[in-house]
Amino acid sequence: MPRPKVHPANRRRAYEACLACRATKKRCSGTFPCSKCVRLGRAETCVPSPRSTAQRPAGSTHPLENGSVVSDSATRPATTLSVNPPADRADFDSHSQLSAPGHSTRPVSPETLHRTHPRMLRNLHGERVYVGKAASLSFLQLVRDTVSQYLGPSQFSHNGKSEDMLETETPRDIPPALDITLDSYQLLEYHRAYGSATSGFIYVLTDTEAIDLLDGLIEPNTRQGKTKSALADMIIAIGAQSTKRTPSMEQAERFFFSRAQRSAFERMLENPSLELIRLFLLMSFYMLGACRRNTAFMYLGVAVRAAVALGLHLTELADAVPSPEQHQRARVWMSVYILDLLVSSILGRPAATGALRSDAEHSSIRYPQPESHMAMSLLASYKVSGILEEIIARMYSKEGASAEVAESLLAKLKQWSNGLPGPLVEPPDLNFDDPAARRHIIGNLHIACTYHFAVIIVTRPFLISVLGVRLARLHGGSVDRLSDDSLHEEPAHSNLAIACTDSALYMIQTCSEVHRSGLLLGNMCILKAFVFAAGLVLGFSMFSRREADPPLDQAYKEALEILRVLSDQSAQAAHYAEILSYLGNAVAEQRQQLMHHSQQNQSRYVSKLFSLDDRRPSTEIPGLAAATDIAGMPPDGGIAESWGDLQRPTFMDSLDIGAFPGLDGMQLPVWDSFPFLGEPFQLHGRVNETN
Repeated sequence: MPRPKVHPANRRRAYEACLACRATKKRCSGTFPCSKCVRLGRAETCVPSPRSTAQRPAGSTHPLENGSVVSDSATRPATTLSVNPPADRADFDSHSQLSAPGHSTRPVSPETLHRTHPRMLRNLHGERVYVGKAASLSFLQLVRDTVSQYLGPSQFSHNGKSEDMLETETPRDIPPALDITLDSYQLLEYHRAYGSATSGFIYVLTDTEAIDLLDGLIEPNTRQGKTKSALADMIIAIGAQSTKRTPSMEQAERFFFSRAQRSAFERMLENPSLELIRLFLLMSFYMLGACRRNTAFMYLGVAVRAAVALGLHLTELADAVPSPEQHQRARVWMSVYILDLLVSSILGRPAATGALRSDAEHSSIRYPQPESHMAMSLLASYKVSGILEEIIARMYSKEGASAEVAESLLAKLKQWSNGLPGPLVEPPDLNFDDPAARRHIIGNLHIACTYHFAVIIVTRPFLISVLGVRLARLHGGSVDRLSDDSLHEEPAHSNLAIACTDSALYMIQTCSEVHRSGLLLGNMCILKAFVFAAGLVLGFSMFSRREADPPLDQAYKEALEILRVLSDQSAQAAHYAEILSYLGNAVAEQRQQLMHHSQQNQSRYVSKLFSLDDRRPSTEIPGLAAATDIAGMPPDGGIAESWGDLQRPTFMDSLDIGAFPGLDGMQLPVWDSFPFLGEPFQLHGRVNETN
């Protein structure tokens, strides 16, 4: 059946073609080297065809399928290399030292265009939801497009229901009442798990306040309002969600959250209060753990607007000597701000608190002397969240990312890390079996991962640019033969790309140390997103290398292991593990093909004529042992095999799906069975994949 005609206004054209495609009048992908030249082994000779700028209309745009319009510079594929910006675009951020008078001029490295782009995904009810270009989901799409260009279709690059956002259904089997009676010991266990899960992110209740709320549930003579009872219910729900799952834990989690949710919407939205802010903040945190990120995002918006209504964002309240009430208000505001920035950064959406924090506020809201580790960790997270907000605003608000701006932001992160107090960078002087030690360590882990995540967000555009050049070299022939300036790496970009990979490596190593100590919780809603973001960076770096890098490969396996552990209680973590497993298979296949191609090109004059071992691809190639173990399985044989072989058992097939409660209602990916037409997929084509 012929392909239906596309209206001229909806066609996506490459404004620049290479010399070979232009001479043969063939469609060119517009990348240099283009996909056709890469496939035909002539990448080193693929250069743009000369074309005057007058032929290209200024500010030209491409219409997208959803009706939005983006500039043509935003639609360039991932392998498009960095070019010197025109004079009117060389004006980087006004805060850069280069623009300050009296500073000596030095060579300015060019901007790198953002290769990640916003996406529109569908939620459970088919509504389109927005995911920004700073999100890991957008970076995932770019990695999939890149893998598809160089390897063709695979389980990693093409799988699942397109454009669907992974979310769980609302549980329908909520018990009307608990079959068990909670005693003081069980409530204490829930409180401890709640404190560990929120350590470093949320500190809206002191230990004394939380215990008093829980005691109100078991003391018949104690009467407390619906709001305080709902807060006690949320402590139990988050504690049960974070604890290793048992039937009784799951029953308690659903019952107490459902009761708190009903109370939250019974006339509580009519009058803003500190209790209302606390309640919706904790409900948002719970929804993140329940794999309902859009709901969490909306609940967080309610908490932010209520905080604004009460003036918690005003800096004047912190200038005087803080009173206990002002301490309380400051803790609530900082908790709202931290979670809002983290959720918005993960989803690539504008933060609701983005316009509420001025530069003066960075030093205004403070504790004269933090009275506990929880207070110190909250203050540290609040400060690094402010830098994260600046990163999103300065790095992703334009079409390109400036190396000078990135270096200034990294300097701020370095200054912040150097100023951290000792308890936040050192293990506690307690036995790790002590609940206080666990909360201390997990709080430090959350702070460290937030720092590494911020570094990744700053440097990821440069990693994409540099790895695009390296992949072109890797598939274009010997590096010694490549003299084209288009395959030149900017030194500043290379250094920032190294920082991105190192930060991902350090994050996974830190998480793995805590995991090996047996201190990870059953459900860690923010950490699983951090690990996935770092795993994508490591996997993309591994895909651009010919040989295995033992530290990267080991960290990648550790990331998979952490996500496997969290998969027992999180369908989102299971989906993340599946994606990284497929990416590991693609890395192994890439290395196998490159090694096979290298062996074929060892001699120009002689080749092996006949071999029985060539009947099927060998998985015992020397030097590939590390590659075959990346995802816990041998690599696929390659796209030259029959299409059905691509559906061979993978890591996820070996998992017991029944061990993942809640997976039945998930929109998990299913392999698309469509024929491979032989032409490599162009990067940044139609958005057709989800996470």
